[in-house]
Amino acid sequence: MKHVRHFNPSLFLSLVHICLVQANYAPYFFDNGARSTNGNMALLSLSEDTPVGTHVYTLNGTDPEGDPVTYDLTYEAGSRRYFSVDKDVGNVTLIEELDREKEDEIEVIVSISDGLSTVSEKVRILVMDANDESPEFINTPYIVGVPENTPSSSSIFKIEAVDKDTGSGGSVTYFLQNIHANKFTIDRHSGVLRIKTGVTLDYEKSRTHFVVVVAKDGGGKLRGDNKVFSATTTVTINVEDVQDTPPMFIGTPYYGYVYEDTLAGSEVLTVVALDGDRGKPNSILYCIVNGDEDSFEIGNTTGAISVIKSPNQLKKEVYELKVQASEVSQEGDISEHIFAMVTIRVVDLNNHPPTFYGENGPQNRFELTMYEHPPEGEILRGLKITVSDSDQGANAKFNLRLVGPGGIFRVVPQTVLNEAQVTIIVENSAAIDFENFKVLTFKLLAIEVNTPEKFSSTADIVIRLLDTNDNVPKFSSDYYIARIPENSPGGSNVVAVTATDPDSGLWGEIKYSIYGTGADLFLIHPSTGIIYTQPWAVLDAEVNSKYNFYVKAEDTDGKYSLAEVFITVLDVNDHSPEFNENIQEKTMIIGSPVKIEAIDQDAEEPNNIVDYSIMQADPANVFDIDQSTGEIKLKSYIRSLDIIHNITKNKDCIWSLVVQAKDRGSPSFSTTAVLKIDITEETLHKGPMAAFLMQTKDNPMKALGVLAGVMGIMVLITIMISTAMFWRNKRSSKIMPVRRIIKKRQIPPSRTVRMDWLKFKRPSNAAEKFVVEDDVKSLPENNENSNNNIQVTPLPPSAPLPPPPPALATRSDAPGWRVPTVSGSLTPKHIIKPAKKKGHGSTHNALVSELKMRFEKRNAATGEPHI
Repeated sequence: MKHVRHFNPSLFLSLVHICLVQANYAPYFFDNGARSTNGNMALLSLSEDTPVGTHVYTLNGTDPEGDPVTYDLTYEAGSRRYFSVDKDVGNVTLIEELDREKEDEIEVIVSISDGLSTVSEKVRILVMDANDESPEFINTPYIVGVPENTPSSSSIFKIEAVDKDTGSGGSVTYFLQNIHANKFTIDRHSGVLRIKTGVTLDYEKSRTHFVVVVAKDGGGKLRGDNKVFSATTTVTINVEDVQDTPPMFIGTPYYGYVYEDTLAGSEVLTVVALDGDRGKPNSILYCIVNGDEDSFEIGNTTGAISVIKSPNQLKKEVYELKVQASEVSQEGDISEHIFAMVTIRVVDLNNHPPTFYGENGPQNRFELTMYEHPPEGEILRGLKITVSDSDQGANAKFNLRLVGPGGIFRVVPQTVLNEAQVTIIVENSAAIDFENFKVLTFKLLAIEVNTPEKFSSTADIVIRLLDTNDNVPKFSSDYYIARIPENSPGGSNVVAVTATDPDSGLWGEIKYSIYGTGADLFLIHPSTGIIYTQPWAVLDAEVNSKYNFYVKAEDTDGKYSLAEVFITVLDVNDHSPEFNENIQEKTMIIGSPVKIEAIDQDAEEPNNIVDYSIMQADPANVFDIDQSTGEIKLKSYIRSLDIIHNITKNKDCIWSLVVQAKDRGSPSFSTTAVLKIDITEETLHKGPMAAFLMQTKDNPMKALGVLAGVMGIMVLITIMISTAMFWRNKRSSKIMPVRRIIKKRQIPPSRTVRMDWLKFKRPSNAAEKFVVEDDVKSLPENNENSNNNIQVTPLPPSAPLPPPPPALATRSDAPGWRVPTVSGSLTPKHIIKPAKKKGHGSTHNALVSELKMRFEKRNAATGEPHI
């Protein structure tokens, strides 16, 4: 039997897979050394101040077959994850802050895989130190007890601080703040605290010292910068007391007194001494060294000094005792002692206080009634007071003074020995005022001066005051302001004035009166001070709205004061607005308004403020009126008479309006007027004359008045110029006729009157000339006296020349028939400004008349006939 072998595909694939697996090689890391930044992270070291998020390393490896590899980082269980890796690129990033003081080595398992094989390695990463720690003091707080007798330069304490950093950043040095103010010094390396050389401690002066110690490291790098850290602590040094100070007496100097009634064995005074070492004081023993003369003794532990004899057995007035205070140590030894002097004086008994006496014996109350404001310096003779002290010597010396309101009275004498008569004198008369004090009460005090007991006694001084008329009535205000409506009836109250007089009785009663130019309409009640209007008074704010007058307050003795009263009459709306005429006529030019005005006689706003309105117009929609000013104008669409002719059939364009004027008072009043408006268009003529004529169309008398005024001014100017010319010609040279010329009268070509025959010209020099010309034919140029209508050349500015002599013969070349004319020049002595052109006609007439008169007089004087 033949066996057929069949093909098994699955078996074939398994054989191929086995062959492939056997041919695969594992990937591996590159080992680039300790200082390399890529490889397998072996021997990597990082500073602990490396910022989180820093790219610290790159894992780098390869696969022999060239397959892509991936990277991974793993940690042992319980370890912190400090790094993360990009699986494809191999970039390692710090994700957790490093701290060398907590963990100086980090173990990480790095792995590389080609997808089939994975290779893992455990690497150790070293954390390098950075100076990120400050020194720390250990075993704080520091409290040190030092005996005050510790020698200088002695070490008293050791301070220790540690820094967890390594290298220079972990080294610590010490120093003190305020080294110059301290009594201590410190070794900068060991931290041993010592007392400064030459300095000692004193418990009695300062029991506690506070020393601030600074610990500083050696510095190091932190995040690229060199950092130095420090720390401070305070050392409390308590100075312990030792027995090195002697005792001292408290309350010196010591004085004591023994009086005549002191019993034997009585304590006089106590001395006190304390150990100078207050921390651990020793007990004190007292003794009297000398000066007692067996008359005094002292308690050896209490320091109480007592007299052991009766005062009458004491032989001296003053005893000086020397007292010793000694320290006794705990062992019973006397170590230190000190001395003090005690003065004891034996004094006579002071057992009588000062006593006051009246006329009938001892007395402690004195009364007096008097008028207010007595003269200053006056003695209160109604008070008869005597004071005495029965003791002798210094015990009988005492002072007197008044206790009470100050500065009103003074007492004499102020110091008394044994006995004296007491005198009270007025010092401030103004303060003795019945209105302020009806009764003045004082205490007269007598107190001993030089006695330890300071015995004293008092007596009451009661002064009752009587009133006088010493006050003037006084108003509550210097002026009063009142207001009253103008429609108030007669007898209406206006204001009440008030005055007071603090005097009592009839002197305090006040009578009121008023006077002044403004008081005619008012009365005042003599007792109450109420000011009211006269029963017949009618107030009108439009006539007089302000009144002022004086009010007088007078007492029964004639003393008075004044106040001023100002009364304002309040306006009431009692007038209606009034037009000048109830029917008015106005001419309105299209484009220009016309104005109406009404007057309200009320005195104040808003009663006299007038508002205007059009009550009736036909047609109604033609005019507008300004409410405040009363200006009436056409509607804006009306710009020509043609539009008005389209509105109305009234060809003369005259409208009648009913206009109302209404005030703003309450209640309000109004009045109406009829206004006839003639509407015209603006004329073609321009200029001020046309405008004036249009404005005076409705008032022709105004135009006539202006015209008359202008004519009057022209006449006045003419008269002034004529007068000036007359007086100037009168002072100038005479005008001589030069030649009589017969000329056939010519018919003038026209009747036009020439107004420029008189001309004023300003010469070029200081002189000035005016020339008289006539409208005739010219003479030859060399005839200087002929009238040739040519302006004569001005004369030199020197003295004026007289006119030439008259020429009797006529020139052969002159025409046969001539009209006699006169030609002359007048040179004034002073410069005269050119005359104004206005009024030439009047000046011409006046000068012609003047020249004719002079010409006739000249002919009469020479006997020549006038042709």
